[in-house]
Amino acid sequence: MGFDQARNIRSYRFDRIGQGEITRRFVVAVDLSLFLKHHVGVQEGPSMCFHKLSGDGAVPDLMAEEAQELTNDDLVAYVSAKTLADERKASARRGHHH
Repeated sequence: MGFDQARNIRSYRFDRIGQGEITRRFVVAVDLSLFLKHHVGVQEGPSMCFHKLSGDGAVPDLMAEEAQELTNDDLVAYVSAKTLADERKASARRGHHH
């Protein structure tokens, strides 16, 4: 649903819309310096936030307007997973070129 930014903090807004349910808003904040520190593009922020909201089972239990935060640990985990996936793709490509 977009984002707001105050200084170095970008807050991404998400709406959860379920059939027959009220729309619930979630906000995930991140310090933009973490993107720079971990060499992650700002454009990857929304998908990382969505993953955080859906990945830990927290979404159904969160209250409307509940705030979450992408932490340094979240970015470390994201970069590690991405690096592993990139290595697997590269390995698979090398395996097909004989």
